[in-house]
Parts: sequence; structure tokens; C-alpha cells
Amino acid sequence: MTKSAITVLAIAVVLAISVTAAEALHLRHVAAANKSLSAHAASAAKQENQADASDDGTVDTIRFASNAMPMPPFLVNDLAGGMISTADLRGKVVIVNFWATWCPPCREEIPEMIELTNRYKGRLEIVGVSMDDSPAQDVAQFAHEMGINYPVVMGSNSIDEEYGGVPALPTSYIVNRDGRVVQKHVGLYPVEVYDSEIRALLGLPVQAKIETFQDTGQIFLKNASLATELPGVDLKGLTADQKREVLKRMNSQNCTCGCKLTIAQCRINDESCSTSKTLAEKIVSEVRASAPPAAPAATPAPAARVRQ
Repeated sequence: MTKSAITVLAIAVVLAISVTAAEALHLRHVAAANKSLSAHAASAAKQENQADASDDGTVDTIRFASNAMPMPPFLVNDLAGGMISTADLRGKVVIVNFWATWCPPCREEIPEMIELTNRYKGRLEIVGVSMDDSPAQDVAQFAHEMGINYPVVMGSNSIDEEYGGVPALPTSYIVNRDGRVVQKHVGLYPVEVYDSEIRALLGLPVQAKIETFQDTGQIFLKNASLATELPGVDLKGLTADQKREVLKRMNSQNCTCGCKLTIAQCRINDESCSTSKTLAEKIVSEVRASAPPAAPAATPAPAARVRQ
């Protein structure tokens, strides 16, 4: 082998190693991000609007929205060429599952969705909404290799916007048989949580207690205007009128972090956003400062002298 050929081969090997290292680094970053997301989901499960699940998977409490909104309508073709219409889903429990082929928690969740589809065949419809940038045929090939037995559609800006924006993957919306969205799960959840919710919505016996909560943005961000408290916003010490003014301004002014949401929606959607937190604190300070000073207490009149 000539010296020049050896040089070319060495360069090729170095480039290959560099690309492999870069891909590995990217995958580590993705895995770390999704690990953080799963931790966030586990934390979210403890919130009042989520199901209570113990370490062994036992579900003690199921929670559904009392003011559940209709499922955003769509009419799209799935990857197999079939037509998916929200009108045809009435009478079934539906899980609208936003996912992607590159998302590790999504891959981990797929066997659970396959199992649930088999278990409640004819009574449950899972619709996988792929948020991949890859061509549809690549997603279809992945779905075939994974053995996905439920329809998969390619996501679009319109579907994403109808559901108020999907901040993380996987995200699943739970729809009752009347076509109303009663719950949302962000991140990886135990299959027992989904199973208990499906059974409850089908009218089957469940061991868990069923409670309701008001959706104030936990499911659809458009309901943020109903919230009386916002994550990370200290409203202590405000009068009822001041509190209403603060919430009104946060629901009418947009956050400047680039999320295209109101300040209130951004606080609900992303508690870690420093921009919406700063804007919220400014509004609270302005409203607090604009309050008129309290009137001084009236000085009691001197007691009249009684002549002896």
C-alpha cells in the first residue's frame, strides 16, 4: 500500500470515529433529556390532577377533568392508507399518543400500547401521532418492526396546535366514550395507570377511587384563564381584586421566551422558564404597588366632660 493510500485510509478512520463519537454524544444527550422527562412525569403523577400509583403499580386514585373539552377533530390518513376520523371514534375510549421513533421513553412505551390494544380490542382505539421529521415510509417501517397494531398518523402543525402544543414526548391524551378529553399524561407512565383509566371509562370494575378536578391548563392550555393559582407565582398578600388583575394580565400578555404562549400558559407549560417567572413577578409587583394606601384608622373623639 502506498504512503498516500495509507494517509487517506487514516483520515477516513479518524472521520468515522469522529462521526460515531458525535452520534454517541447526541444519543447520550437525548437519553439524558428523556430521563429528565421521565422523572418530571413521575413527579407529575403525584400532583392532584394525576393518578396515584404506588411502586408496585397499584393505582389507588384515578382523576378525570370535570370540565372536559371535546377532542380536537381531525380527518387524516394513517400510514397504512386508512382514514382516521374523530367522528368514527365515538363510543370508544381513545388514547391520542404523541411520540417519535428517536424518543427512548416512546420506544419503551410502545409494547404497553400494543398490549392495551389487544386487551381492549373493539373498545379502545389508540392513535399514534408521529412527531418525526423522517419520511412517512421510515416511520411505517419502524412501526412494522415494532409490531405496532394501532393506527399511526404523521403529526402536523395543525394537529399539534389543536392540542395546545406538545411540550415533550411521549404525551398521551385520554378521551372518554363521549369524545371528551379527560386526562393528559406527559412522559412515561406505568401501564397500570392507563389500564385503570380505560376500565373506569368503559364502566368496568376498578379498585381505585375515582375523583374529578377542574382543568385549569393541566390538559389544555387554553383553560389557563380558569386558574386561580399559577406555578411559581406568589400571590400571597394580594386582595381578591388585585389577584384578579394579576391573573387577567398574565392571561392577556404573551411570554417573550419564544413559546408563543401567554405568561399564564407558559408558567403552566414550563415551570422552569425563567422568562415567564420574571414577567410574572413584575406584574405582581406592579399590581401590588398600584394599590391605594390603606386609610389611617379614625381617631376616636375625646369623651365629653361631665360637669359636676
